[in-house]
Amino acid sequence: MAFGSILIFSLLFLFIGIGIPIGIALGLGTAITMLLTTKIPLIMIAQKAFTGLDSFPLLAIPFFILAGALMCRGGIAKRLVNLAESVVGFIIGGLGMVTVMACMFFASISGSGPATVSAIGSFMIPAMNERGYDRNIAAALTAASGTLGVIIPPSIAFVVYGVVTQSSIGDLFIAGIVPGILIGLSLMFVCYVVAKKRKYPVSSERFSAARFVKALKEATGALMVPIIILGGIYGGIFTPTEAAVVACVYAFVMGKYVYRELEWKDVYQCLKETALINGATEFMIGLSMAFSNYLSMAQIPAYIAKIIIGFSNSPIIIMLVINILLLFVGCFMENLVAVIVLTPILLPIVKSIGINPIHFGVIETVNFAIGFFTPPYGINLFVASAISGESIERISKAILPFLIVMIIDLFLITYLPVLSMGLVNIMK
Repeated sequence: MAFGSILIFSLLFLFIGIGIPIGIALGLGTAITMLLTTKIPLIMIAQKAFTGLDSFPLLAIPFFILAGALMCRGGIAKRLVNLAESVVGFIIGGLGMVTVMACMFFASISGSGPATVSAIGSFMIPAMNERGYDRNIAAALTAASGTLGVIIPPSIAFVVYGVVTQSSIGDLFIAGIVPGILIGLSLMFVCYVVAKKRKYPVSSERFSAARFVKALKEATGALMVPIIILGGIYGGIFTPTEAAVVACVYAFVMGKYVYRELEWKDVYQCLKETALINGATEFMIGLSMAFSNYLSMAQIPAYIAKIIIGFSNSPIIIMLVINILLLFVGCFMENLVAVIVLTPILLPIVKSIGINPIHFGVIETVNFAIGFFTPPYGINLFVASAISGESIERISKAILPFLIVMIIDLFLITYLPVLSMGLVNIMK
């Protein structure tokens, strides 16, 4: 057991380290380990990958990706930015706060961290540069704010976690609302502090109720999306997967016939982007399912659980160790794959110390969200770098204040279950 666990994880990190795509690394590592430690035919990998993907809830992933793409090209992102600017644009660090708030709004639509960075960053990074913000600060803020895409519902990470654990995806969506708002407000606070310290210019335009009402009217259509999704799920009208389809139809109608900014060529590009992203995502998920199945057969989760529990009997210490582990893994592994691989290992441990699976889903997702902007994986960093033209190194240095505050938020969410479970309990 010990040899199998050491071998499979060593191979996984070796393959990732030498640049092999993570999906292939998962499949290859599993195959070599099975070949050397078991007599199970390797065809099992293909079988488990196929059966693992044969899941109705997983259909939500491509539809949420498509909905986010349609809304980005259909003018919805621009209107969300205008709404955010009408609310906080006049405050010190206001333009940075606009970026955070716009990411919060768009997160409630897209369910994706990189998509949020791309959609909002394309508007806000150049705008912040024009207003005197340092380019690395603007890029760092956008990369950090983009993590809200996987925390505020609907979240693709929550969908995958719900499939893996057989938990209510609707409950996970609700549980992510308050933590997402907490993180958003924390990032806005950092914006204020950084802007005041660096003496960034403040907008001369004061708050205007008329401007706010106008922006709100223009963005009402966009803001209805999370209401429709969550209301439909909790009202028993449709499942999370059906909600994703409804979001696609709604995004198309709004962009094409209401805002009239979505052209048929844009629809084609959205479908193309969705196919490419989903193809890569499903490939990783399928092989990670096979990887996870081998871990279960070899009883590696129980072995690792024994090691972790060996540190202490205290739930506080155990959750501290788990958070450190998740933060470390999030630096190297794609979040959906990490959810599938680690959740079967860690869930029995957290259950044994009285942690609700829904609460743990939020903890895990926040950990992996932080991984979106921490090197070397840090996909949000790469997206922000591509938009801003700033180097990864400079963005990584500038992102430290945002990283610190998100880690503080992580521990608040971990040790104050009411932040994630309070709203869930009220809704039941």
